[in-house]
Amino acid sequence: MTTFVDRVELHVAAGNGGHGCASVHREKFKPLGGPDGGNGGRGGDVILTVDRDVTTLLEYHHRPHRRATNGKPGEGDNRTGKDGTDLVLPVPDGTVVLDGKGEVVADLVGEGTSFVAARGGRGGLGNAALASPRRKAPGFALLGEPGEDRDIVLELKTVADVALVGYPSAGKSSLISVLSAAKPKIADYPFTTLVPNLGVVTAGDTVYTIADVPGLIPGASEGRGLGLEFLRHVERCSVLVHVLDCATLESDRDPLSDLDVIEAELDAYGGLRDRPRLVALNKTDIPDGQDLADIIRPELEARGLRVLDVSAVSRKGLRELSYALAELVAAARAARPKEEATRVVIRPGAVDDSGFTVTPEGEGLFRVRGEKPERWVRQTDFTNDEAVGYLADRLNRLGVENELVRLGAREGDGVAIGEEENAVVFDWEPSVTAGAEMLGRRGEDHRLDPIRPAAQRRRDREAEREESIRREYEDFDPFS
Repeated sequence: MTTFVDRVELHVAAGNGGHGCASVHREKFKPLGGPDGGNGGRGGDVILTVDRDVTTLLEYHHRPHRRATNGKPGEGDNRTGKDGTDLVLPVPDGTVVLDGKGEVVADLVGEGTSFVAARGGRGGLGNAALASPRRKAPGFALLGEPGEDRDIVLELKTVADVALVGYPSAGKSSLISVLSAAKPKIADYPFTTLVPNLGVVTAGDTVYTIADVPGLIPGASEGRGLGLEFLRHVERCSVLVHVLDCATLESDRDPLSDLDVIEAELDAYGGLRDRPRLVALNKTDIPDGQDLADIIRPELEARGLRVLDVSAVSRKGLRELSYALAELVAAARAARPKEEATRVVIRPGAVDDSGFTVTPEGEGLFRVRGEKPERWVRQTDFTNDEAVGYLADRLNRLGVENELVRLGAREGDGVAIGEEENAVVFDWEPSVTAGAEMLGRRGEDHRLDPIRPAAQRRRDREAEREESIRREYEDFDPFS
């Protein structure tokens, strides 16, 4: 049964925004009291947050589909819909987020670090928010935007100060078990350790974490064995410890060749040449092991490596090892640049950026791309003619029509807004503006005149009735 997962593909979907409401206030003696449709609520976000109590991605391996809740639609009487609830997904410290193309979009290190993996859609405006002096009572509202829906990959890179690397059965798990309170599985066969083990070591005033990285064998960087799966756990470690088995029973192996093989795999993986190294000659409690350690120590020291004789069984040299690692960790921490305060980078758009592009595509087809026009299309209810007119007005004010004219578009040409797979296509009809004498424009609503006082409405009704009677008498012919 799988108990440790350090790479998963996650499908996240944010909540959709609630639709706006189209409503007209009605009460006694006020049959048309004006628009009072409320706005829709915002859809919930999907947020990844580092939680120190989480150490594996196992939960997302079993349940890879996660969705936040939708926003509620607006209601009459200016009632705004309830926002959707954000979905917070706890992840281990050191989780890397990649997009569908394999590019890193976030590196989550540190308790509480968060990243919005999918943003919820904005709620649509109700007709109360769309009312204006020119449009007294809109008979439409905007639809809520759909939330983001994306596939991401989560990769865990262990955050530790020291990495124990070496051949299987070199004694890495035994060392971490006696240096710290970690309780890894230990046995006398290769690949006993199938997951990285973490432990906390205290040496004097220095407290550091140590990781046992399993699965490193010849060809690990090319995917052989388990090495490729766990080499990335070495990336964040500041210090590397080569654990060399001085009592191996395999005739074709010796500590020096083991060191050369592991170094070759680390070089092939890349990015680890600058890490300080230390060599721990393990299993020196065995007489033959100590003899072999004495033989190879001069060669290792000639390479500039610090060498310590250790034994997880007899606890030989463990104190010296822990303090030597503490010195290296302290030096690495001192050399690390101090973390700067979070900065907000503002990247203003270009002065001549219109916010949209119009591109001719073939005979009689033009494609409009841009955040605003594409969002407006998603918010439009195309079953409502007035809403479509409002969209046309917005596009006109943005300058889309002028750009179409400049590119030579003609009446009846196709205009597609959005990406090819989900674009909205319509036949272009150029608008005609005649100035102040024009009685109506797209998006206007003449169903509701300005509210008049009750006395004025009575006088108007009496005048209409008198005019009707007068016309009846004018048309009457007594000799017919």
